[in-house]
Amino acid sequence: MTIRVGILGATGYTAFELAKILLRHRGAKITALTTRQDDRPHVSSVHSSLTGRLDLHLENLSLDELAERCDCIFGCLPHAASAAVVPSLLERGLKVVDLSADYRLRDVAVYEKWYGEKHPDPARLPNSAYGLPELFRDPIRGAELIANPGCYPTAATLALAPLLKNGMIQPTDILVDAKSGVSGAGRTPKLGTLYCEANESFSAYGVGTHRHMPEIEQNLEQASGQKCSAIFTPHLVPMDRGILSTCYAKPTAPVTTAEAIAALREFYADEPFVQVIDGLPTTKSVSGTNYCHLTARVVNDRIIVISVIDNLIKGASGAAVQNFNIMYDLAETTALVD
Repeated sequence: MTIRVGILGATGYTAFELAKILLRHRGAKITALTTRQDDRPHVSSVHSSLTGRLDLHLENLSLDELAERCDCIFGCLPHAASAAVVPSLLERGLKVVDLSADYRLRDVAVYEKWYGEKHPDPARLPNSAYGLPELFRDPIRGAELIANPGCYPTAATLALAPLLKNGMIQPTDILVDAKSGVSGAGRTPKLGTLYCEANESFSAYGVGTHRHMPEIEQNLEQASGQKCSAIFTPHLVPMDRGILSTCYAKPTAPVTTAEAIAALREFYADEPFVQVIDGLPTTKSVSGTNYCHLTARVVNDRIIVISVIDNLIKGASGAAVQNFNIMYDLAETTALVD
């Protein structure tokens, strides 16, 4: 079986990474790429490294045209824009993996507070499958709509959820200090991500206001079954890609570094894309892969968990294909390992 797939909003970095992964996927064929432009640029003029690998134009396709060409859609549209079209895609029998934030948060009031938009499709929020397989795999199987997680929430949740579920850390007073490469800001030019602004500089942003904070708290609460609170502070570092999250939590009882690492290792023993290591992880070690590397240290009265992912792969496009594989009952690692 070959599943025909389309990519909505195909000009950005996540769409580019999706295309590269899907081109080596033995069960999928890219049959549509969309853009709001009307001049039908060839994909090679938008993503030059796809020259000779994919012979498609980016088109401003109607929903009916997408339904004729595709079985499944990967949505790389901005928030609000995605939820404006997802209902119609589902009504036409398409499955959707949505990489926007539109279906991640369960509470419409929380979404509208943090994103400043009236949600176009609030009825689906409680029922969409949140696509973090390591914690929420079962709802993904056979789902019609998958909400792909945010990059920062992926790194923080994978680090903290096991210790919360095991009762090893307190659910409050959690600190998440995270650093991301410039690609996390997307491909649209912005003053803060211009070369002369970002190069040789290191800055915090969105302090107390970043939209991923409620998603992190929601994930930790769903994984642990208890009310959680976290302070999340993101930083921009002058590299292309990668996220390093340093997460601080208070232990519920005396614990050693070896015991904390052992708890993480046991929790992820059967997970193909999470590797618990003894040394300190680096972003370079996971660059271009769908892996998350984790470790832990106990320092004074805190457990510190460090996680690294590639923000464009495990934090976006790789996770989307991992979810796609589960949705269609394919081997979860298809196209994601060498």
